[in-house]
Formats: sequence, structure tokens, C-alpha cells
Amino acid sequence: MSVSVVGISHRSAPLEVRERFALPAGDASDVLAELLAAGCSEAVLLSTCNRTELYVRAPMDGTDAPRLGARALCARSRMSEEDAAAYLYTLNGTAAVRHLFRVVSSLDSMVVGEAQIQGQVKEAYGRAAGVQGESNAAGPILSRMFEMALHVGARVRQETRLAEGAASIPGAAVELAGKVFGALADRRVLVLGAGKMSTLTTRCLHEHGVRGITLASRSEERAREVGRRFGAEPVTFDRIAELLPRADLVVSATAAPHVVLTREMIEHAVGRGRHSPLVILDIALPRDVEPEVGSLANVFLYDLDDLSRVIAGTLERRRSELEGAEQIIEDGVREFRSWYRARRVVPVIRALRGHAESMRQRELERARRVLRNLSDEEFEAVDTLTRQLLNKVLHSPTTRLREAAAEGRAGEVADLACYLFSLEGEQDVSSDRSDRAGRETDNYAREARHRNGDGK
Repeated sequence: MSVSVVGISHRSAPLEVRERFALPAGDASDVLAELLAAGCSEAVLLSTCNRTELYVRAPMDGTDAPRLGARALCARSRMSEEDAAAYLYTLNGTAAVRHLFRVVSSLDSMVVGEAQIQGQVKEAYGRAAGVQGESNAAGPILSRMFEMALHVGARVRQETRLAEGAASIPGAAVELAGKVFGALADRRVLVLGAGKMSTLTTRCLHEHGVRGITLASRSEERAREVGRRFGAEPVTFDRIAELLPRADLVVSATAAPHVVLTREMIEHAVGRGRHSPLVILDIALPRDVEPEVGSLANVFLYDLDDLSRVIAGTLERRRSELEGAEQIIEDGVREFRSWYRARRVVPVIRALRGHAESMRQRELERARRVLRNLSDEEFEAVDTLTRQLLNKVLHSPTTRLREAAAEGRAGEVADLACYLFSLEGEQDVSSDRSDRAGRETDNYAREARHRNGDGK
């Protein structure tokens, strides 16, 4: 199977390495276009607060797609391929498919059962599907793979209790703050950023009874929008220095590519005769807060890796649900493999039907010359009869070809069909044919689902 994933995550690298590989959404189009230009036939970039992964497909010419993916990641991290090798992982074929299905199901997340990953994978796939107009970076193979992954992720959430009581990273951050302060209701909190993570943090704080929340954003309009929903005071970033001395807790989750809170800023904020501790939770990637801030007296700095200790018990509490989730994932992997194998016989099926239809048309023309006395209605009846007969005759060979492909015998059975029906040139399935076959198989599957009453 010509699909691979190369990437880095919280399982393979510490935070200071992961943040070097973090790629903003705006860079995705450039990265994917470069990979296509370098020889990959398909690519999808997934970048979250805990992972950066490239899913790539190699054409049949032997292009080393994983190597191209690793090179693209290293170029943007400014880390040599040799140094990055200790942190990057590469999975190929079925292992890559299984990995994606586990990722979207949150089994590979820092917080097992968290819900954000489903949306992040969907967005990553959506960005890849819009690169270079009609020549999408997510072609027929990766499109099918990601669509099935999202379906598997949805099944895991619907059919298991894996997400019940699951903490998000913002939820874990608020839980950590509660362990430091005890009750949070009377604490003054400054939240930096108004994106998804900041919004989730503000919601968690509001649900914990915190009313003294100030939300700072570069966009005053966005800060007002989020603040209105959760009773937070909206401000712009230019007031951060003014507000820091009054805050008990700072949660930073901006999308800034640079540091937002420096040691100098925090030193200035706590140096005005302050006696109460200042807790800072940095849940951004790249980090928003200079690590040196943690060395200041009366300042307690926690980052994403620190949060992993807070949520260590999350997996244990839901371990009983893992077996069911893994079974759903394996079902999905088997379904994808069957679909992938079936693609090999689609060109043969198309050629077989085309060959038979050509013979039928020739015989109809011969019959028209012989049976001149037939009316148009009578000849149309002959046409319908022969078409129906042909479909019945071809139904069994078509079904057996698809079954053989699903069982991994596509090559031998396709070759035999080509020999029996004189379908010259159909034994070798080129990359172009495979892409067309993938689209035809998708259409066939969609039609079958609709026939069965499942419009998904």
C-alpha cells in the first residue's frame, strides 16, 4: 500500500523539539504544493498542539515519499535530518492507515477521549483537498483514507464511552490551576488569545465558577465575541502589561509564532511588592512564554508537558473502553484495505463491460439490418432485452473480481479475466488508471450505501 506518515508527536519528542516542527495553518498550502512538485502524488498535513504529521502517497515510479516528507518538515524546523531522526517516526502501508484511525479516534492523544482532534483532522483534510485547483493534494487514496478515518472516529465516540468525562487540554489546565489554588471562583484570571484553545479554557473557567476573567486578543471584536459568551472582560493585547500585576492565573494559548510573555515582562509584573503567587499555564505550541520565567520567585510556570502528568490518570479511568475502540479501528482498517485492493480490478471490470457492450452494439446493428420489419418500439424492446441479459451475464464475474480483490488475489484473478475475455493491456494498472479506479470505486460505494438506505 503506497501510503505513509512521517511526523513528530508528544510520544516521540519533548516540547522544545515539537514546537520547532509546529506549522501554522497558513503554511499548509506551500508545504503540500512543494511535496507534489517534488514527486509525491498526494499529501495531507496535520499540525496540532501535540503533533505535526505529513501523510503522503508515493506514485508507482518509486519516489521516496516519506523521505520527501521528512525533508519538508526538517527544512521548516531548521533541524538537520540526522538530528531529527531521533524524534521523527515513519509508518507505511497498513500501519500508516491504523495510525491515522487511532489519531482521529483520540487513542493517540495526550488526553485520550478528547474531542478536538476530530475537527483538527477534518480541517487538515479540507485544506489538502483545496490545493492547486482540481489537482488536489488529497487525491483519491488519501481522500478515501481520511473520510474513512473521520467515520471511524465518529463510531468510536458514538459506540464507546471513551469520551465520557474526558478532559481537554484546557480542562486539564484548569484542573491543574485548581490543585494549586484550591477554589478558583475568587481568582483573577487573564486568558491570552481568542482562538479555539482560549475559548475552551474560558468556558472551563466559567464552568468552575470563575467570574473574574479577562480575555486579551489582538482582535478586539473577537475578544468581545468570546467574552460575551462566558462573561469575560474583553481587552486588546496592548493592555497585557497593565493587567499582569493584578492576575492570579494567566493562561496563554495564542497562535503567535513568537514569545508573548518574556521574563522581563513577568519580572516587572511581580516586582511591585506582590506577595501572592502567579501561576502561568502555557498551552500554546510554539510556546508563548519564555521558559526562563519559571525561575522567577513566586512564579509557577507549567507547559504542555507538565500537563501530561495531571492527565496521566485519564487513560486508566477509561481503559475498559479501549478494547471496543480498537476493534472499531481494526474494522475500519480492514475495510480500507479491501477498498484499496478492489481498486486494482476496476480497470479490468471497466474493460470487460466495455468489451461486452461493444459486442452487443455490433450484434444489434446486424440484427437491425436483418430484422427490417421491426417497428422502433419492437427494436427498443430487443435493445432492452439484450442489455438486461448482458448485465445478468456480467454480474457474477464482476462480483467475483471484487471479492478476489478484497481477499488479496486481485492480480491473479484480473490476469485470468484478461486472458479469458481477451482484454489486452489491462493486466498492468498504471498510476493514472488507479486514480480513475479510485474515483469509480468511490462512486460505486456511495451508490451502494444509498441503495442500502445509508446516505453517509
